[in-house]
Amino acid sequence: GAPTISIFQKPLGVIPPGGSTTICCICQCSNGRFVMYKGSHQLPTLEQSGGRAEFSISNATYEDRGSYICHYLEGDTVLARSTELEVFVEELRLPRPNLSVLPGHEVAAGAEVMFRCTTTQPSTGCFLYLEGQIRAQLFPREQGDYSFSLVQKGDSGHYSCQCFTLNASREREWSAVSNTLDLVVR
Repeated sequence: GAPTISIFQKPLGVIPPGGSTTICCICQCSNGRFVMYKGSHQLPTLEQSGGRAEFSISNATYEDRGSYICHYLEGDTVLARSTELEVFVEELRLPRPNLSVLPGHEVAAGAEVMFRCTTTQPSTGCFLYLEGQIRAQLFPREQGDYSFSLVQKGDSGHYSCQCFTLNASREREWSAVSNTLDLVVR
């Protein structure tokens, strides 16, 4: 079958103006090349090595917002396309939340794990990220305490969270991204 491309952003989350991020595309592919588009506009240089391409955004502006997508070509034939990655550039006005995990960083498969994203400032909600994907939207339990439970074998990885609040015009205002936690499910 055709190869599949995964696309993700590192570090994750909403980028502040002037901030930086890298968009990565990975493919179990042999000897073709990647082309990245933002909307219908082809982006210039990509750092490519093997089945990986990276496009770096530094000193981000609102122009960098939008949908990014990777194509993988051999010759002029597009063999695969990634899904779209939505990149957000916003002022990060809220303080950085703190992510913690209970009972701890290493758990047995089937054990219940709780992520807790704690904010010092009232928030509307938070997102829990796992290496480039939104894993869950978190809702408040108590003041400033957003939690999410999981129990699967495939849940190991690097987690972080980011919170937002809605301003008077119902737009999201974002926090910086929290510390990163590693979870190992044995």
